[in-house]
Amino acid sequence: MLWAQFAGCPNTVLTLSGLGNRSTNKRMSIDDNLVDGIYTTIGMEAKTKMSEVLPFIIMVIMEGWTIGLTIFAKTAITNGMSPFVFIVYTNALATIILFPCSFLSHQEDRKERPTFTFSLFMRFLFLGFIGISVTQSFLFLGLSYSSPILVCAMGHLIPTFNFLLSLVLRKTQLNLRSLGIQVQVIGILVSIIGAVVTEFYKGPLIRPSSHHLTQTKQFLVFSSTPEFWILGGALLATAFFSLSVSHFIQKETLEQYPEPMKVVSYSSLIGTILSAVVSCIVDRDINAWKIKRNKDLILIVLTALVGGVIRPNTQVWLTRIKGPFYVSLFKPFGIAFATTFAVCFFSNSLHYGSVIGTTVIGMGYYTVMYGQVKGNEEEKSCDDSSDSLDKKIPLLQEKMEEV
Repeated sequence: MLWAQFAGCPNTVLTLSGLGNRSTNKRMSIDDNLVDGIYTTIGMEAKTKMSEVLPFIIMVIMEGWTIGLTIFAKTAITNGMSPFVFIVYTNALATIILFPCSFLSHQEDRKERPTFTFSLFMRFLFLGFIGISVTQSFLFLGLSYSSPILVCAMGHLIPTFNFLLSLVLRKTQLNLRSLGIQVQVIGILVSIIGAVVTEFYKGPLIRPSSHHLTQTKQFLVFSSTPEFWILGGALLATAFFSLSVSHFIQKETLEQYPEPMKVVSYSSLIGTILSAVVSCIVDRDINAWKIKRNKDLILIVLTALVGGVIRPNTQVWLTRIKGPFYVSLFKPFGIAFATTFAVCFFSNSLHYGSVIGTTVIGMGYYTVMYGQVKGNEEEKSCDDSSDSLDKKIPLLQEKMEEV
């Protein structure tokens, strides 16, 4: 009907069609903006999920790699490779890779480069000696007398050693009224109980086998004879205690020389030299320096890349974007990997005592970490309250002067 009224007026029809086109264009533009907004929202949500999922996947893979390399290192040492020579080769290769990377990464900061003093050199010397030579020597000796799951268990004592060292060095006050300190003390006690259980309680085998393979000349070796576990556990505890000491030195060194990769490179170089000296004293046989199997060479290269280059830089990167406690939360994943590997592939090598004790240590580890988080929150709240008081005091003084 309306079309019949305007049939004799072509201008009117054109005007109406133009209005229709304009309204259609407006609708299309609105629809396009809506679609763009939806895609933008979906993209932001995808980026947010990736920023959460990707670091999680990376850290889980890192823990799996670490346990896998530990099993291969245990196998190589059991089959005759000297642990001291292994330390020298891996650190030498890691140093060769780290040095060029460290100078390239800090090339932009040449104008503000800190001065290299004698006290700084002594710090690098202590880092190389304690953090690399001593720590890795006791670590691989302890591994040769124990198993990867015991390495995981003793590694969870690092927060306990850090807390005790901070008390001894008066970095932390033992304020038992503080909730963070209370939680950390409980976590330390739980961790010590778990370590004692792991060390002294053997228990039955989780997956016994009818035949027991000899520990020599095997493709993969997980565990040594249980008679040497106490010695292996003591060596591993000493290794991780020295690692905690090196963490304190490294933290203070970075305050004086804020170039992390160079600090790692210099300490790795000095640690390699000191480890070579120790190896020459302990292993006087020249044949010990020969790499007899291709898989040993592959293990040295992978350990240098993953343990000396990829893992430290990944931890620094994730600490910057996710916070100081993010990386530490994934350390108990090593227990799950080690237990799974042992149950699935290594019969007659895993006892209930190891799993129970390691699980208890993991619970203590998380308890200590939770206490550290609570302690940091308490410190921040105290700082905020003191800042607010500092702001209120001048205002009160001004009001008193006005009165």
